[in-house]
Amino acid sequence: MDPYEEGKRKYLSPLDKKEAEPLTPMEAFVEVPVETIEQNVVADEPLFPIASLLEHLTELRKQIIKGLFVFILFFIIVFSTINIWFPYVTRGHSLIILGPLEVVKFYMTISTTLAFGLSMPFLVHFLWSFVKPGLKEEESRFLGLYAPVMLILFLSGVAFGYFIVNPLSYSFLVSVGATNFDVMVSANEYMHFLVMTTVPLGLLFELPIVALFLSSIGILTAESMKKIRGWSYIGMGVGSALITPPDFISQLLILIPMIILYEISIYLVKRIERKQIESTA
Repeated sequence: MDPYEEGKRKYLSPLDKKEAEPLTPMEAFVEVPVETIEQNVVADEPLFPIASLLEHLTELRKQIIKGLFVFILFFIIVFSTINIWFPYVTRGHSLIILGPLEVVKFYMTISTTLAFGLSMPFLVHFLWSFVKPGLKEEESRFLGLYAPVMLILFLSGVAFGYFIVNPLSYSFLVSVGATNFDVMVSANEYMHFLVMTTVPLGLLFELPIVALFLSSIGILTAESMKKIRGWSYIGMGVGSALITPPDFISQLLILIPMIILYEISIYLVKRIERKQIESTA
């Protein structure tokens, strides 16, 4: 039996489309139901709804305003008390200013830097509040658990740079220069040197947390960290040379803690992997 026999077709080809029949005058003026129009409008909705986008932008603006308020508050406090804490920062070193406008520029720069550093925990918290609804459960749990540890590690790195790396490196470089020159250090150069020997160390001390995060999302393993240990040491040596003053003592003082932190990261990642194996067993 022919399946395409007239009136008994079971399979239709794409060419078997009926031609549109012309509408009668009465059908042309038939009112289209409102439900049909609404369905068509819903089907043509944009990928990102305007209402949702505006809601996210409003929330982002709110968090930015809160962050600016905290930053300005710390800036006012730091700038108004600069004569109290500044001698502790300079450690009694004789610094020079090259012009009257340099004083204002220096005070503004140091106040902005310290205000940003002091407001950083609050800024991170506001950013966390904004991105938290869009994170996965594992990422949200990880960041919520280790955020205080990240702050402690950052402050530990800054303290290590301020109390150990900075004074030793500064004394070494000044003594080398004093052999053939009359060393006069400007206030701007001193603060630049102080920031260079403290803030990068605060970021480097976050290495264990970064390793744990990469391990939690399946990118890094303890075995892979062991395999690239030699290359990692070389990279850390190059990095310590780039972010520190050009003297061997500063580079060595930074390279040693970086190696220790790398080994600690391997231990922590291995411990996390062991716990995951035990929980699935």
